[in-house]
Amino acid sequence: MAVATSRAPFGAMVTSVSYRNPDLLADMARTIDQLSGGRFILGLGAGWFERDYREYGYPFGTKADRVRAFGQALARIKARLQKLNPPPAGRMPILIGAGGERVMLRHVAEHADIWNGFGTPESWAAKNRVLDEWCERVGRDPLEIERSVLVDGSRLDAAAEYAAAGVQHLVVEVPHPYDLEPAASVLAASPA
Repeated sequence: MAVATSRAPFGAMVTSVSYRNPDLLADMARTIDQLSGGRFILGLGAGWFERDYREYGYPFGTKADRVRAFGQALARIKARLQKLNPPPAGRMPILIGAGGERVMLRHVAEHADIWNGFGTPESWAAKNRVLDEWCERVGRDPLEIERSVLVDGSRLDAAAEYAAAGVQHLVVEVPHPYDLEPAASVLAASPA
């Protein structure tokens, strides 16, 4: 995608930080950003899909283990990005996919440029309010963090409800085989 496209920002939704050494992950992200001319979004998460951990041979541990490791990895990634020469070609926003209200949304408030949540418009809105509270606690303007939600094609009828709840980016999970037809009405209603 970095070299086959020329305008669209792109990135993974999301990369578990425990799959790679955090310093290497930062370097890999910088390289992709350089190849794309500064369009890469670094999507990060703590990891949740146990089957992937088993397949890759990584210890799954507990949720608390993965969240703790996420905080440590995030600090290393950000420090490494500051040292790399050449640096990322663009701003390289950090997107954090998270829902945990006590720790993960605090990490979002402290470090993310974009937050990606999930759930119904009502549950997403509740998490969004928690994120705003964390922003207030850590002294960050909540308007600095873009808000997105991951939905499958069956939730596209709620696009207006998500927008009313504060969602700026509707990220649609496309099933395999790829069928973009369910998204056609949302795309047609979107401003150009």
